[in-house]
Amino acid sequence: MKATTMMLCVSVLTALAVPAQAAGDPKVGQTKTSMCAGCHGIPGWRTAYPDVYSVPKLGGQHADYIVAALKGYKSGERSHPSMDAIAGSLTEQDMNDLAAYYASSYSGPAQ
Repeated sequence: MKATTMMLCVSVLTALAVPAQAAGDPKVGQTKTSMCAGCHGIPGWRTAYPDVYSVPKLGGQHADYIVAALKGYKSGERSHPSMDAIAGSLTEQDMNDLAAYYASSYSGPAQ
């Protein structure tokens, strides 16, 4: 009985240690990047509306973070005029696909 319990505990801990894969499809996500590339695809890009700041690089970012950020813009928890409009047009599957693509595409150090 003790060996079975130990084996079950090891199995559960092993499953928890394996990183979860994004729910999206990176190949499909790549086809949805046109709305992102105008700002996030330009190295060193700064936006001037509503304030001047550096636009974050998405390639290599964690998929869960990207999805959470997009959901935050869509719900109003986060706010930026361009991102509010873009995220508002995305389905949850779109968000997952984009996140899977950007999480799998690292192209150098962050800006």
